[in-house]
Amino acid sequence: MSIIRFGPAGNSESFTAMGYRKNIQIPEYLEKMGLSAYEYQCGRGVKISQAAAAELGSAAAAKQIQLSIHAPYYISMSSVEEEKRLNSVNYVLQSAQAVHAMGGDRIVVHTGSCGKISREEALTLAADTMKKCIAALDESGLHDIHICPETMGKLNQLGTLEEVLALCKLDERLLPCLDFGHLNARTYGGLSSAQAFERVLEQVENAIGVYRASLFHAHFSKIEYTRPGGEKRHLTFADTQFGPDFEPLAELIARKGYTPTIICESAGTQAEDAVAMKKMYLQSLNGDSPPAQI
Repeated sequence: MSIIRFGPAGNSESFTAMGYRKNIQIPEYLEKMGLSAYEYQCGRGVKISQAAAAELGSAAAAKQIQLSIHAPYYISMSSVEEEKRLNSVNYVLQSAQAVHAMGGDRIVVHTGSCGKISREEALTLAADTMKKCIAALDESGLHDIHICPETMGKLNQLGTLEEVLALCKLDERLLPCLDFGHLNARTYGGLSSAQAFERVLEQVENAIGVYRASLFHAHFSKIEYTRPGGEKRHLTFADTQFGPDFEPLAELIARKGYTPTIICESAGTQAEDAVAMKKMYLQSLNGDSPPAQI
């Protein structure tokens, strides 16, 4: 049975402040924080060995913590250069092999930018590369890995909600990574009401069905943005100028009975802010018994 999970992207500053130093200690730290998910950061390359990934996975499984991986930032599925697109397939495969060794099944990917070509052309290239990624996973026996294309915060990046959902329609194993901070940044504060969040989830449901929508992967943080560029930098929940706020989404998820994995990307307080989101979600259940092990 799927359950809702909350956790950080990488380690909060409190990880080392509490005396932790090694990856293998991450599950113990998360258990103390009351969290049940963790996104391992491979933004600068998949450098963890299969043995180390398996060791981390065993420690996480013992604490009932779900692991995912953020694939390298330099993946460019939409590049006009074929070599870069083919390299991106290899980076996705490396990420999938690592998360499989960890016992996880989700990798988050940035699909690229538009550069000097149109958004339509960029999406066509990205779709072709994504199909090659799926084929590569199948050839490697990694049929159970979910690639999660991420909504992006800068306007020149490929990654509007519509573009991500178009990619997710290519295969049922693809799940959207809904980065609500990015969506808010690229719409200059558009996620400022419960109705705005509901429109996002309705759009996901209409595109890929309610079941897959209910299992979405999410990134959440407050993000500073500028006009016309969009995303500038990640903030913490202490910020009161920029959004989005999590409460409306918490209420919506609780009402719908969704069980997403929600990863916090706050700047340095991601574990603490993930705990705050978990509390908001529990409060939104309006006195109902919360799902076990969240």
